[in-house]
Amino acid sequence: MQRLKQYIKSFSLWELLAGLKVTLRYFFQRKVTIQYPEEKTPTSPRFRGIHAQRRYPNGEERCIACKLCEAACPALAITIEAEPREDGSRRTTLYEIDLFKCVYCGLCEEACPVDAIVLTRHQDYHMENRGENILTKDMLLAIGDKYEEEIARDRREDAKYR
Repeated sequence: MQRLKQYIKSFSLWELLAGLKVTLRYFFQRKVTIQYPEEKTPTSPRFRGIHAQRRYPNGEERCIACKLCEAACPALAITIEAEPREDGSRRTTLYEIDLFKCVYCGLCEEACPVDAIVLTRHQDYHMENRGENILTKDMLLAIGDKYEEEIARDRREDAKYR
């Protein structure tokens, strides 16, 4: 009897009908669709999007050229060159991040002792031409200047978890 029941189930495509039952159950429910460019889903303050370099309130860049972010990067996406300034401090002359190599792991952000390099929550960026995937120091500082208020707010919200 068990064998006959199994034969009937296989002949009637029982698994297919069970799957269609799930499909029909959701077919008549109200759909939830986000119209992406106009509507955006909320993102966490810990989301890892495009990189930015921050400045101190007096306008000086935070990066002290310690190269810890370069050493911590598992994908070797960060390139840093530095030289001393007249006042004896070191600052970067070259700071580049290759976005095609980057795996957005956040280790560069965690390694930075002065909180100079951060990953913002912005994910909607694109490249149209060759070479636009390399973020230079000036581009990173411009991104940081543009989103500084949001970055500072996200840092305050995330401070209790660090």
